[in-house]
Amino acid sequence: MSSANSITTSVEVLVDPDTAFKVFTEELDCWWLQGPINFYDATRAFSMRMELGVGGRILEVYDAVAGEGLEIARIVAWEPGSRVEWTSSLDDVRTEIRFSPTPDGTVVQVIATIPEGGVDKGGTSWARVVPSWLSRWVARRDHVAHVPTARSRLALTIHYAEPIKAATWLCEAFGLELDGRMPEDPSDEQMWIEFDVGGAPLVVLPLEGEVAANRGGSTHVPWIFVDDLDDHYERAVSRGATIVEEIWEHGARAYSASDVEGYRWTFAQSSPLMRRDAAGA
Repeated sequence: MSSANSITTSVEVLVDPDTAFKVFTEELDCWWLQGPINFYDATRAFSMRMELGVGGRILEVYDAVAGEGLEIARIVAWEPGSRVEWTSSLDDVRTEIRFSPTPDGTVVQVIATIPEGGVDKGGTSWARVVPSWLSRWVARRDHVAHVPTARSRLALTIHYAEPIKAATWLCEAFGLELDGRMPEDPSDEQMWIEFDVGGAPLVVLPLEGEVAANRGGSTHVPWIFVDDLDDHYERAVSRGATIVEEIWEHGARAYSASDVEGYRWTFAQSSPLMRRDAAGA
C-alpha cells in the first residue's frame, strides 16, 4: 500500500527469519541486479555492499579491491532476524526492513518513508526491487556461485501505447520474468518496466511523440554496451551516424543514434563486470 509520503511492499521467502536477514544484508551484492538504471553510476559499479551493524554504510562499490565507492545510506537500526533500518545519504528517504516468521518461511517487508517536505532521489527504489530480486535469489542461492552476476552486453527497449497492459500480457502469455514491480499508474512519468531474458534486460516503455501519434517509426530500440563510450560516439559521428540523443547520464551513461534506414540504437558504457578485461580489474 502507499500514501503521500510512504511506500510499503512485502514478499514471502522460504527461509527462516535469521537466514532471510543474513541473505538480505550479507549477500546484497548477489541479489542486487546489474541493470542499466540499477545503480547511481552503472558505468563504474561492481556491486552493492552493506556494512554490518549500526553505523554501517550501504555502498555502491566502484573499487573492487578496496571495496569502496558511493555511500548510499547509513544504518540506524540493526536487529538480526528481525529488523534493519537506514537513512539515505543521497536524499531524505528512511527505509525499514522487517522480517516476520510465517509457517513456511519469512515475510520481508520494506517501508520507505519520505518526510514532509523531503526529497526522493531514488531512496524509495528498495520498495520496488526487493520483492522480486530478493525472492529470486533466495530460490536459487543454494545452486549458484555467490558472486555478482554480470548482465548481457545487449539489451532491448520496446515501446507500447499501453505499457502496463502490454507488460502484463508479456508475463502471462510469454512467461517473461519481471525484474521489479509492475507499475500501477499508467500516467507515471518514470515508467520503466524491466524483464530479465536469459541475463539480458528487456525494457517496456511508453510510445512517444510521432511514434505514439502515428504508430509508425521505431518501436524497438536495441541497447549495446561498449567498453569506451566516448570512442564509440566519435567513431559513429565520423562515419555519418545521426545522433538522436547526445550523451546523457541516468544510471547508465549512453547516447542514441539512427542507422542508415532510420532505426534507433542506444549505446551505453559497460559496467566493470561486462568489460573484456574484468578478470584483471
